[in-house]
Amino acid sequence: MSPRGAALFDVDGTLIDSTYLHAVTWWEAFRQSGHRVPMADIHRAIGMGSDHLIDHLLGEGRDRDRDGDATVRAAHGTLFAQYWERLAPLDGAAELLRECAKRGWTVVLASSAHGPELDAMRRALDAEDVLTAVTGSDDVSASKPAPDLVESALEHSGVRAEAAVFVGDTVWDVRASRRAGVPCLAVLSGGFPERDLREAGAYEVYGGPADLAERLDSSLLAEPGRRAG
Repeated sequence: MSPRGAALFDVDGTLIDSTYLHAVTWWEAFRQSGHRVPMADIHRAIGMGSDHLIDHLLGEGRDRDRDGDATVRAAHGTLFAQYWERLAPLDGAAELLRECAKRGWTVVLASSAHGPELDAMRRALDAEDVLTAVTGSDDVSASKPAPDLVESALEHSGVRAEAAVFVGDTVWDVRASRRAGVPCLAVLSGGFPERDLREAGAYEVYGGPADLAERLDSSLLAEPGRRAG
């Protein structure tokens, strides 16, 4: 029997308290390669895939020397790995996933992370019992804000876009989900202002996973089958 609906969740900043760890490790990775990038600019780019993030912060012009991009990306990965075993879920994160599963949603994680980094976040979240599938950057050819990751999550769920809801914390999550035709509920736990999330197209905005869990009955996640109009 096909699932009635899918609840798709971003992980970094939405379920795991990692946004600012990413910001500081990207800052250090850029510094090591001789780039001075303001921390505030980095924070606003968190949520993009690493390829888009580097272009966004260093310039997307054809004349930019991209030979050092792999070094920056690798440095960020090494620096962030120092925190893997100390990652912590945001309040209410696992409870939110379990409540969605209890209500009949197919629960899928859709993260821009890959390999061991994604595994570390799953260990921190400790909600494997309610996950139907997990998809990451290794499964797609284009990263957020492209819709590929959301579309991969849909494929894993076996649900069409009109029967799904995506939950994320950045404007890049909102844009990716909109491009995939999936309404996005946004949370403020990644540090993006509510105004920015709503302007990007967020259907609803909540303080964090605990707030969403408490207000689930009045949200798009109240029951499978409800969707944005």
